[in-house]
Amino acid sequence: MTVVYAEETLNQAKADAIPLLIRHYEEIALNKDIIKFNPNWDMYEKYESIGALKIYTAREDGIMIGYFVVSVAPNLHYQDHIFAQNDIIYIAPEHRKGFTGWKLIKFAEEKLKEYGASILMINVKRHKPFDKLLDRLGFENIENVFAKRLI
Repeated sequence: MTVVYAEETLNQAKADAIPLLIRHYEEIALNKDIIKFNPNWDMYEKYESIGALKIYTAREDGIMIGYFVVSVAPNLHYQDHIFAQNDIIYIAPEHRKGFTGWKLIKFAEEKLKEYGASILMINVKRHKPFDKLLDRLGFENIENVFAKRLI
């Protein structure tokens, strides 16, 4: 079976992504007792309308098995550089062995370079790390993010 990597619009990806988004939420999300699965589709559409949303997908025989959603914009501190910051990245667990994740990230990197991005940043949950993959792809761990529940 062949995996195809593509850049898609929100319209192209949304319906097929929803089952994966739910699996992603169930596997990865924290504080599920107060933060429920509820994507802000209007905001995604707004980001896409101004060119600030990029969606990269992995499909096997037409079935979405992974996605990498990235916001892209000139950085607030370095306005002459476009930073690409991941929103979400997910590969269905049954497709994590092998190179599906690797190829999806490499595909996105190439597309983001063409778009003019200087930096690609990927967030990794501490309870579901994939640091080794990112290390092999040449990423550096440059920052820690701390969160505190307020409600």
